[in-house]
Amino acid sequence: MPAKGTVSVQSAPAPGFRIELPQGFGFGATPVLAPLSLEVAAGRITALLGASGSGKSTLLRLAAGLISGGTVQASDGQALRGRVAWMAQQDLLVPWRDALGNVMLGMHLRGERPDAARARTLLAEVGLAEADAAKSPAQLSGGMRQRVALARTLMEDRPVVLMDEPFSAVDAPTRHRLQELAARLLAGRTVLLVTHDPLEALRLADRIFVLTGSPAAPVALGVPAGAPPRPARDPALLAAQAELLERLAAA
Repeated sequence: MPAKGTVSVQSAPAPGFRIELPQGFGFGATPVLAPLSLEVAAGRITALLGASGSGKSTLLRLAAGLISGGTVQASDGQALRGRVAWMAQQDLLVPWRDALGNVMLGMHLRGERPDAARARTLLAEVGLAEADAAKSPAQLSGGMRQRVALARTLMEDRPVVLMDEPFSAVDAPTRHRLQELAARLLAGRTVLLVTHDPLEALRLADRIFVLTGSPAAPVALGVPAGAPPRPARDPALLAAQAELLERLAAA
């Protein structure tokens, strides 16, 4: 079996990308996002925070091309479409397939030949035992289901990963462990992470933006020194968490 982490590494450099909304964005007559230009750095994790309803998930969906508006430009000049993997807040496992089948779901839907060996390796990478591969989603705990969802995201082997509060549905200790996994397994990819959790953003992100105002626009904030995942007990990180909480409360 490959060494831990090797199966998920991209062979080609991951591009950065820019989201541009010259006219802003809204739903009907309701403006949500102000005119903006957001740069997502290549090969790094960028976290996006903001109050509920500020437009975080909307901006993520615009980046993914799930809704139309503005432009998304990759730094290498190629189209971003086809190079993006999505991990949602809910695990979205289908109940009629076991864990292994859920990891290979994208390949199945595209009519591609399943790669069970890679899927099993990824399940091992995210800390699931070989016996767990044959279990249905109903037989898995919430944390195990999120691990399967992370493995499925990695199975897509895309250089750009968009994550919409992917670990918010699990308990705090499991969330902490999943953050460690994500930081290791997503290293080298371009990640845009939407989260409500300041500590999660400060542990994982190389860059942080907070959506503020109405309509909202991103404001860049600094991150503590050190490479992700930063230790949760780091005094500098805890001080930054308090400052970020105050910033969010005032937004």
